Amino acid sequence: MRVRIFGQYLHVSVIALAAFEAVLLYLVLFGATFVRFHYNFAAAEHSHGPVWPRALLFSAATIASLLAFGLYSARQRARSVGLVVRIVAAVSAGVGISAVVIYLVPYLDVGRGVLAGAAIGAVAVAFVVRLGFDRLLDDVAFKRRVLVYGTGKNATALARLRRRSDQRGFTLVGFVQPEGEGAEIPSDRILSSGRDIMPLCAAHQVDEVVVAMDDRRQSFPIRELLECRLAGVSVTELLTFLERETGRVRIDLLNPSWLIFGEGFRRGNIRLFTSRALDLLASLTLLIVGSPLMLVVALTVKLEEGWRAPVLYHQERVGLGGKTFQLLKFRSMRPDAESGQAVWAQRNDPRVTRVGAIIRKLRIDEMPQLVNVLRGEMSFVGPRPERPQFVEELAEKIPYYIERHCVKPGITGWAQLCYPYGATEKDALEKLQYDLYYIKNNSFLFDLAILIQTIEVVFMGKGAR
Repeated sequence: MRVRIFGQYLHVSVIALAAFEAVLLYLVLFGATFVRFHYNFAAAEHSHGPVWPRALLFSAATIASLLAFGLYSARQRARSVGLVVRIVAAVSAGVGISAVVIYLVPYLDVGRGVLAGAAIGAVAVAFVVRLGFDRLLDDVAFKRRVLVYGTGKNATALARLRRRSDQRGFTLVGFVQPEGEGAEIPSDRILSSGRDIMPLCAAHQVDEVVVAMDDRRQSFPIRELLECRLAGVSVTELLTFLERETGRVRIDLLNPSWLIFGEGFRRGNIRLFTSRALDLLASLTLLIVGSPLMLVVALTVKLEEGWRAPVLYHQERVGLGGKTFQLLKFRSMRPDAESGQAVWAQRNDPRVTRVGAIIRKLRIDEMPQLVNVLRGEMSFVGPRPERPQFVEELAEKIPYYIERHCVKPGITGWAQLCYPYGATEKDALEKLQYDLYYIKNNSFLFDLAILIQTIEVVFMGKGAR
């Protein structure tokens, strides 16, 4: 079962994991205090005061850091060494956050020895809990049992799901072949044909029926599906089910009526105000804090390319409503990288300079876009802006591509978190599906969740070219 939080559908087990770890991390600080003060809580409280507010601070800061480093993401695929690296980095960030809060509120001081002991305990707890959690998720008892009504082309979209993250919340019991519909599903996965849905639900303990018929105008089982609903079995339309489970909108299954009548697409005055307020606050803060780093980058670009070489790169991009603007970046390629023709960036692109390779890897080349955000041309979160030449080509080949311009483009976005850097028409199609999901489900809290998770993308160097 999945629950919608911050614009994302999170599996209940992930929420349970976060809650369980929060309790354990809370207890970890108690344990570190207990050991540090030689098993004497009275001495600890006499020296620093009550332990519980310190434990609450440490637990909250560490949980936030684990979230930021993608350790609650269903798409987190790191194993063993990679998992340990992420956990150590996240716990270190949590300790850093706790130290800053303690500096601002000295009353919460716990002592360096306690904090160090709690950090070691937190790394061990997070690693062990995740090993057990992965095994627990593989148990079908914790997954929704799903029956698919349909065996044609639409139904194959479910049969072909391969990624573990897309199948984390459910188990496919089988398929039912509607009257008059062909079978593109292997015969061994088809349980029955016709309208016998409720008996199959009872026999296979089905929790949810997904309607995936190719043509609903013929022999749509209204009475049978209503019987399922009244019996407590959920009935879900295919596109809605895939949106919930995969975090994207399937273009090949999309029809305009689903967009028109579906929920979401909130763009009221309050939403616009909160979005702009977040943009101004975040961009001003990062410009002030990051100005020394930006100065260093500007100097290194000059040192490598010469004092006459331009530091910034201006490039026309398509923004809100299809209007173009000049996007700013630190120049990471040779001045003659393009000769009047737009070219996709490639992996190990020979046009990239030595300094450019570093700043692109660390995403520092994107920092001047904070000025674009201040101007109102971009937002912090949204679909990445593309060049007019690419937009024109892609709009002719990919349906609904223009719809991504109904919101401001962003420095980061849902597609950047879920899909690696794309430089082909196929990649553009895949990323559009995540962009449409963001546009449909966007909210202030969803933006905050994306910003926090972007830390992992920057830290782990995902998608940079």
